[in-house]
Amino acid sequence: MNRLKVEEALKHFLIEDIGDRDVSSVLFRETDIGEAIVRFKDNGVVAGLNCFKWGYGILDEGVKVELLKSDGDYVTSGEAIVRLYGPVASLLSGERVLLNLVQRMSAIATLTAACVNTLGSSHTRIVDTRKTTPGLRMFEKYAVRMGGGYNHRIGLYDAVMLKDNHIAAAGSITQAVEKVRASLGHMVMIEVEVETEQQLHEAIAAQPHVIMFDNQTPETMTRWAKLVPPSIRTEASGGIVLYKLESYRHTGVDVISIGALTHSVSNIDISMNLSVSSKEALFS
Repeated sequence: MNRLKVEEALKHFLIEDIGDRDVSSVLFRETDIGEAIVRFKDNGVVAGLNCFKWGYGILDEGVKVELLKSDGDYVTSGEAIVRLYGPVASLLSGERVLLNLVQRMSAIATLTAACVNTLGSSHTRIVDTRKTTPGLRMFEKYAVRMGGGYNHRIGLYDAVMLKDNHIAAAGSITQAVEKVRASLGHMVMIEVEVETEQQLHEAIAAQPHVIMFDNQTPETMTRWAKLVPPSIRTEASGGIVLYKLESYRHTGVDVISIGALTHSVSNIDISMNLSVSSKEALFS
């Protein structure tokens, strides 16, 4: 993740939660120092650990952060992932925001890893979609990568995807591809969604960079993939979920995009346990 963008986002998240001040912090003196251990309470793949380092760096430079795991590691329930030391008030003020982020990112990484393992293909990649949480796309797409998946386009600005509504408005696949190709530079990729074999043949003739097979059975995808020349990549999308993935293993498509990676996860349970002392730093 881009550290500058992450820190900018974390500032907004922390301000949203803390506001003008954490009123519960009146309980603590500035000299009250604590040590906290962050642990997984589920099994899964961890992602987003630098959020603790960068988040507490924004909140209080006096908080020391030791990462005990690396992003992409498989962690079992009860294992510690982060050790924190510093002013108690600061540790508690940042707790919820940072736990929330890492819980969600780890859930996405865990589901992605399960999809990659279930598919079990050395050729076909699992990729995400734009069905992300507003404001969290950078974090969620990073989590997909930590789970062994890959990113589709990041937003509307970095690739063209011509879906059914674009094609209907343009008049045809051919006209849509010709119009965007004439308007955009050679570095912008063009993807076309097809729903019928007739559309597939038209799309092949138009020669986009990628053709997406939308809401097709594995059998249809296998047949269609053989019709597409190697110069055009193929993508499968639409209603593909974890328990169905094995049936797509031998379709021959290059990528499978799954919106559920980011829109249908349940957060990994992560907790922070604090002990308070007034001693000097436990580690330098």
